[in-house]
Amino acid sequence: MKKIIAPSILSADFTKLGEEVDAIKQAGADWIHVDVMDGHFVHNLTLGIPIVEALARTNPPPLDIHLQIEAPESFSEKFIDAAGDSILGITLQYETCKLLHGSLSTIKARGVSAGVAISPMTPISVLEEVIEYVDMVLIMTVEPGFPGQKFIESMADKVGMLREIIDGLEHRPLIQVDGGIKLENIKLIADAGADSIVSGSGIFGTSDYAETISLMRNEMES
Repeated sequence: MKKIIAPSILSADFTKLGEEVDAIKQAGADWIHVDVMDGHFVHNLTLGIPIVEALARTNPPPLDIHLQIEAPESFSEKFIDAAGDSILGITLQYETCKLLHGSLSTIKARGVSAGVAISPMTPISVLEEVIEYVDMVLIMTVEPGFPGQKFIESMADKVGMLREIIDGLEHRPLIQVDGGIKLENIKLIADAGADSIVSGSGIFGTSDYAETISLMRNEMES
């Protein structure tokens, strides 16, 4: 299976958002990862519906939206509407979604990929009752909230444990990893079993997005 690289738009230069989207699209990005934070679940405010609407107008790669917010079940369809034809999927944060099963069903009923994310200290055992309903599991490898944090190396073992579980299932959701991923550690995560890698400053903080994405892909698929 081809590995998926999803640059996190949170690390882009927002004074030239359209140019940044075009640049990573031309550089070979598979998806754009969109982190939505409301200042409650995490102490940061990031992208809201108007920015997602603006992204959708840039003819972007598929938008992979991660709702790191309180009561994400109240907003998932609003973000689906905002993204329009550009939407790939909505990922809900396990720790904040009180109606997880129903919320995932609502997303899938819209013809959109449904995912669930867990924070570093949340055990993968919490996924037992929901994994058969999701298209993707996102393992956070930094504490949610702010870009530029250092990758927590022990999370590679967590990814490996999840890989073993999923490989034993008839339904096999993708494994996505987000947090501190750069060229120097991307192979560790890919070898542990990740299908999709999110990288913010690891891509947008470099001078040549195409070269960086190419090198990352080589590392992931070697």
